[in-house]
Amino acid sequence: MRVGLEKRSIGASVIGIFGLLTICVGSNGPNILWLTSEDNGVEWVGCYGNPHAETPHLDALAADGFRYTRCYANAPVCAPSRSTWITGMLAISNGTFPMRSRYPIPHDRIAYYPDLLRAAGVYTGNDRKTDYNIGGRDDSACWDQAGSVDWSALKARQPFFQVINFTESHESKAQGETDRTQHSPEAVSLPPYHPDLSPVRRTYAKYHDAVRRMDERVGEVLTRLEAEGLAEDTIVVYTSDHGGVLPRSKRFLFKSGLHCPLIIRIPDRYRELWPDPDRGSTVDRLVSFLDMPKTWVSLAGAPVPETMQGRIFLGPETEPEPAYHFAFRGRMDERIDNARALIDGRYLYIRNYMPHVPWMQHLDYLWKMEATQAWADHVAAGRATAVQGRYFEPKAVLEELYDLESDPANINNLAGDPDFQVTLQRFRQALRTLQLAFTDTGLLPESEMVRLAGRHGLTLYELARDSSLYDLPALLDASDLALEGTLENREALVRLLDAPDAGSRYWGMAGCFGLGINPPQLLQLLSDESHEIRLLAAWMLFQQGEDVQALACLETLIKESSYAMLSVLNTIDWMGLDAAPLLAEMPSSALADPYVQRMVDILRTKAIRP
Repeated sequence: MRVGLEKRSIGASVIGIFGLLTICVGSNGPNILWLTSEDNGVEWVGCYGNPHAETPHLDALAADGFRYTRCYANAPVCAPSRSTWITGMLAISNGTFPMRSRYPIPHDRIAYYPDLLRAAGVYTGNDRKTDYNIGGRDDSACWDQAGSVDWSALKARQPFFQVINFTESHESKAQGETDRTQHSPEAVSLPPYHPDLSPVRRTYAKYHDAVRRMDERVGEVLTRLEAEGLAEDTIVVYTSDHGGVLPRSKRFLFKSGLHCPLIIRIPDRYRELWPDPDRGSTVDRLVSFLDMPKTWVSLAGAPVPETMQGRIFLGPETEPEPAYHFAFRGRMDERIDNARALIDGRYLYIRNYMPHVPWMQHLDYLWKMEATQAWADHVAAGRATAVQGRYFEPKAVLEELYDLESDPANINNLAGDPDFQVTLQRFRQALRTLQLAFTDTGLLPESEMVRLAGRHGLTLYELARDSSLYDLPALLDASDLALEGTLENREALVRLLDAPDAGSRYWGMAGCFGLGINPPQLLQLLSDESHEIRLLAAWMLFQQGEDVQALACLETLIKESSYAMLSVLNTIDWMGLDAAPLLAEMPSSALADPYVQRMVDILRTKAIRP
């Protein structure tokens, strides 16, 4: 599912397009030091209001610089977020949004931002911030120095752009035993969706320890910058790569998964770049991660290519603030989901394209945290509150709307409130406009996109821009029809099942499934060329008590090593089936995909659990 697309040679790509860019920013151009930490949202940094956070160096950086209050990631997980960073294009626009998929893009048309900086005479270094989720090009190829910081090179080759990545705050640092934390488990702030349990508090404390270590690394780097005599010539930028990291933050389109710290310190000699006259001030401008590469290229004095989709937010070429921040979620490791989000600064809007699946699906890496295990056990034992338990049930809502000011934990969904219907309609229209503008590549299941692109020898980027193969307006219309949840759409949904394209048939079946409509084509769809459509048909038959036909369909898909194997296994889990008999038919070759193997392990564990 995650491999097999044709890889395009870089050839004369980047050099051919950008070789003529010989702009020299000169010795007066600013250096940029971009400090990035992994997985920590704003709630883990003291200057953003958490009284229990221990981040003195970041707090001091904010006091000497500018703290952005509305900075958001476009994806709530690392690889798609970094894909967006390196290209200045949304990963959902490139087809590189499924986690760790490494699908290629046309490198002859899309440069990485370090390519543009280097062409402008800027020396570029990257201390271990890769994982770009893009195939066809090595992640290190765009940098002058990919590896540990070469401080002597930075001094000799100014202006420079240097990334230093800190892994101390990564999700893995919250995993494992939590009995020996330096931070007190009592000195933590729990959101209402997390039960107040000792393992939960201890995990919070352990992660506070991790963030403190990250902050210490920040302090070490800033001290070194001073010692090397570079501080007065260098803009320092700090941000995390997305939100997180406790369960229901990283990977989720809630504020906790998207809202990131952004602190920028600008030396006095570049005072004209200050976003505010006073150091230590806050900046309320809405900033997207999509904006950052375009801003760095602009500050270097290099031409900005049309492929970059963000807004410049700093410097003489600053562009108007966007009305909305756009975010997305696709497959996360072995678990499948599909959703979009918009933020206008006050409200968060989420549209769920798979409302029939839970938010908190059992995901192997997420379940390595004691807090996740304790929360899940608490819910399973029937001791959780309604708010704590809802995330383990199917979402059952197409839309979510949250007031970020009065409800920062995002637990009070306003989408059904009559007083917010005008706001809801505004977000609906804005989302569609942006999906069309950005070319949303996620309106078909990942496996179907990969199959279709492979059939035509295209990258997912190219496929999504061929309207004869991927008719985005029609797919948006079909998905809207399918997800509205009204029986008035019955006839239109049934008609979609006879459409020649798999996309229309998929959404027609999804709509019938959601409404419990038994279409006359149901048995016929068990042999549809699209395995994703077969799965929905089998699930619907199972719900109607037609177990034999439903299970036979699943067994065939497994035995024949379906191209949609990950969807097959996820569907078995959503159906609540005893997977053991079906897994006996699993071809060993299918287990070469590590995410398929993880799903098999999850299903087998559930089967033996008392």
